[in-house]
Amino acid sequence: MAMKVALLGCGVVGSEVVRLVNEQSEELAARVGTPIEIGGIAVRRIDRDRGVDPALLTTDATALVTRPDIDLVVEVIGGIEPARSLILAAVKSGKSVVTANKALLAEDGQTLHRAAREAGVDLYYEASVAGAIPLLRPLRDSLAGDRVHRVLGIVNGTTNYILDRMDSLGAGFTESLEEAQSLGYAEADPTADVEGFDAAAKAAILARLAFHTQQVTAADVHREGITGVSAGDIASARAMGCVVKLLAICQRSEDGESVGVRVHPVMLPVEHPLASVKEAYNAVFVEAESAGRLMFYGAGAGGTPTASAVLGDLVAVARNRLARTSVAEGAHDTGLPVHDMGHTITSYHVALDVADRPGVLSKVAEIFADHGVSIKNVRQEGTGDDAQLVLVSHPAPDAALSSTVEVLRGHEMVREVASVMRVETFSD
Repeated sequence: MAMKVALLGCGVVGSEVVRLVNEQSEELAARVGTPIEIGGIAVRRIDRDRGVDPALLTTDATALVTRPDIDLVVEVIGGIEPARSLILAAVKSGKSVVTANKALLAEDGQTLHRAAREAGVDLYYEASVAGAIPLLRPLRDSLAGDRVHRVLGIVNGTTNYILDRMDSLGAGFTESLEEAQSLGYAEADPTADVEGFDAAAKAAILARLAFHTQQVTAADVHREGITGVSAGDIASARAMGCVVKLLAICQRSEDGESVGVRVHPVMLPVEHPLASVKEAYNAVFVEAESAGRLMFYGAGAGGTPTASAVLGDLVAVARNRLARTSVAEGAHDTGLPVHDMGHTITSYHVALDVADRPGVLSKVAEIFADHGVSIKNVRQEGTGDDAQLVLVSHPAPDAALSSTVEVLRGHEMVREVASVMRVETFSD
């Protein structure tokens, strides 16, 4: 007897899911142990040509996900509501759910996981973070016996494309963004991408899986976008043997008692594997105690790659349903809290427009020392009115580094703090 799937949404990803289920029906049946069929598709309007059997379409999503003959639900409509209510209704009706909804998982994943555990069904979401890249299951399952120290990720293809263009071609931010929009990498309103909201949602999901804690939500993620990245920042990074990347960084504290989760531009040494990730590709670099350093790389967005990840989850939950079992994620929560950005240990690259006169460097060094921050290296560029000091700090608490910069902004010898960017390195 066929296992029936209710599909919520039939846009770019949803239509690809339907296509793949139909085209690969024999292979899917062999992998699962029973045929998989689309039992219905919920859409907002049924008068549009979606390239699917019109008889499958309905505007009553709640009725669809609670239908007795439906076994599994795939949600690809996105957003918070009605997605959350529909998933909870499906779970309450005993259906396992596959979703690609990063925003919902980042905001209220704990509620969804609890509901799935109580109902004894699965909630899978491989497609929510990095498209087709098989990442979440390795973090959740393959590394379950290891201790993950840090996860660094390029998880937004739009921003990576923009920064890559700025670095490789010398293009400006606006020009690079317009090109990304023309190629379909960026939306007409690119705010979620360029301001880091998309990456922050994904960072919350990564942190929860890497550190086995349900305590992390999108609101806990320190977030900065790339709109302030200038050609000068790109040039300074190049001079240091670095490239600029927007990274999602999830890191266990040195004492192991908390985690930090952040998204912001960083200067990354060119020898780091993530530095070579170009254009709109995604990659995630994991540092674990026993497994060492692992990297996952591939297409992070697009209808077909995302649908591929959805189908992978669909096969897994279908097998579990056939075997009458489920994965109770979050049942053993470590409870690790999230520490604020001020307690995060990082390094700063600071460019200062200064008055070119004796004593400036010693005064700047004194301000750093007053805040307990040591300087790793310093150089002066230009003379006279064009004089600029470029400093890189040794690692220090972000609060101390931030306070140092604020004092520099108000000092009479500093005309302007031209640039501040964090520098990321390998773990020791």
